[in-house]
Amino acid sequence: MLALALGENAAQSRPTTILIDGPSGSGKSSFAVALVAAWPDVPRPTLVRLDDIYPGWSGLDAASGAVASSLLAPRAVGLDGGWEGWDWAASVPTDWHVVSASERLILEGCGALSRAAAPLAGVRVWIEATDAVRKPRALARDAGAFDAHWEQWDAQWRRYVAREHPSSHADVFVRGD
Repeated sequence: MLALALGENAAQSRPTTILIDGPSGSGKSSFAVALVAAWPDVPRPTLVRLDDIYPGWSGLDAASGAVASSLLAPRAVGLDGGWEGWDWAASVPTDWHVVSASERLILEGCGALSRAAAPLAGVRVWIEATDAVRKPRALARDAGAFDAHWEQWDAQWRRYVAREHPSSHADVFVRGD
């Protein structure tokens, strides 16, 4: 199934869209970077990270909904899609980013594999790791910036999982630990 991710989705005439979801610290970002690097031809896919879109620490649902409606849905019908960035330091939205309908796309982050987004992608990846692995990994990655927000983010994540059941939409399952 992962071989599908490295080529065009044969069942569709549009370029492959890959969604990578899983809990914070599970290895989504590393997997996405490795997938882009392993892509067999050029141009390589555009990598969009939900970390660049969440409107603050309580923004998982807002970002998940926004990428489904403004990035993925237009691309699913052959139109350019886009997303609005977020400046974490200033707590304000930033520029609008367009992703052409002709570009391959990898979207990674918590909230990528919602019920609204899943049917709009050619390949859906779920990555998970144990809490014992992912929490220290996530906190170390952000050098203390995440520490005060871990409980808030994790509670929000667990509500998203209970509501959306993202792993049930996956084609590919990866252990990140």
